[in-house]
Amino acid sequence: MPIRLHDSLTRTTRALAPAQPDGIFRFYNCGPTVYAPAHIGNFRTFVVNDLIRRLLELEFGPAKIRHVRNITDVDDKTIRRSRDEQRPLADVTRRWTEKFHADCDALNCLRPHHEPRATDPRFMREQVDMINTLLEKGNAYRAADGSVYFKVSSFPGYGALSRVKERALKPGAALAGKPAAAAAHDSDEKEDGSDFALWKAHKPDDGDVQWPGPAGADPGRPGWHIECSAMSKALLGPTIDLHTGGVDLLFPHHENEIAQSRCCNGVEFSRHWYHSEHLMVDGKKMAKSLNNLYTLDQLRDMGHGPMALRYALLAGHPRKQLNFTLDSLRAAEKNLATLRAIAATLPPAAPSAPPPVVRSPAPPPAPPAAPPVALPSGSPAAFPPAAFSPAALPAALEPVLEALRDDLNTPAALGALFTAVNRGAAASGIDAPAFACILFALGLNLETPAGPKTGVPDEIATLAEQRWAAKKAKDFAAADQLRARLAAAGWTMLDGKDGYKLEPAKK
Repeated sequence: MPIRLHDSLTRTTRALAPAQPDGIFRFYNCGPTVYAPAHIGNFRTFVVNDLIRRLLELEFGPAKIRHVRNITDVDDKTIRRSRDEQRPLADVTRRWTEKFHADCDALNCLRPHHEPRATDPRFMREQVDMINTLLEKGNAYRAADGSVYFKVSSFPGYGALSRVKERALKPGAALAGKPAAAAAHDSDEKEDGSDFALWKAHKPDDGDVQWPGPAGADPGRPGWHIECSAMSKALLGPTIDLHTGGVDLLFPHHENEIAQSRCCNGVEFSRHWYHSEHLMVDGKKMAKSLNNLYTLDQLRDMGHGPMALRYALLAGHPRKQLNFTLDSLRAAEKNLATLRAIAATLPPAAPSAPPPVVRSPAPPPAPPAAPPVALPSGSPAAFPPAAFSPAALPAALEPVLEALRDDLNTPAALGALFTAVNRGAAASGIDAPAFACILFALGLNLETPAGPKTGVPDEIATLAEQRWAAKKAKDFAAADQLRARLAAAGWTMLDGKDGYKLEPAKK
């Protein structure tokens, strides 16, 4: 069966297929804003994108996939961090980009074929050119302060993706949640409150962060939304096959991308839209005020490895909210240990294995296939397509890929995997190459230990988790008692804003 995903625009489940004659599947997903470490809620979206990328490679072949993910390295948050640290913007964003890459690698996420940055001179030019086109077509206007805004009323199809209600487009609605001074300023400059910024004129708080603007506009920087439209067009063309992201980006970011791309290019922007749902933590939305914005490093410090997190993030259907708990990490580690034990017993490929059966029709002989694109240095290795064909999977493992192809039903896929392995490798006809194919699809690297070697005894780790839970519940008496027990056992618990560290007590 083909890969079928829910389409957020049509509200239907549709098959994925490349539209262009070259047979290349063009895939774009929104990347991070690099001003701080990404948290596990962010990584749920990136793991889901990686799952899609892997399925596409198995379906069409690695050489037929073009995956682009942007880096937002200039916006209010990055500029504020640069100002607070008194460091150049490029230094700040480089640090957090490298951290993001390290975390993605730890989670075994394949890097995109292209990762454009908003401040790259080439893509800055693409953004300015696109804004100039929108100005020429009458879809944008220059404001009195030198900024440029998109005129939402010029695009009748606005709101089709998010089904935004008419009341959300009333003048002033786009200003909700902004500080009073900023809202008043924007209200004065915009023709309508629902219009959004394509180019932001330089302000004193921006320091030396500025570029030459579009025609008739002041120097400044691009708005957030325009970068994805410009970078996608530059690297994939005006129409792409799939655009993904978290549900939090559906409005206004993706809605605005559609409006500016359609008006600029005059053609459909993306043939398919897919959005993953929010990650909850202990039954609550993630928020700094609740101290539940876990990062990968914080989970490592608590004794939990990246593969356990990836497994836990795959345990829930991507289009449903997933409740993350530390217990879910412990369950994931046990399941990974089971898979490691099974992998160690699997025989190599049987010499009489049947020849692969091609599932998809052969591509037309012309035009010639594009050459493979090498992944950036440091990316986890892609599954070698010559090593095994998913068409040759034993019948016991076919339900795993079928579940993934059916709208990324990851819980069903993991269930089917354990159903197969629990019957025994011999009874199910599973060998090492077939098992590796399934592990590639899920992105599970069994060579990565389930957790770091922290040297923390299990009973100490349990006491620490109990104390952290008591503190979060504001049961300070119980938290103090548990801290005393840890100290008596020779351990110090260091509390942070979003987690804790355990260290042997200094003698």
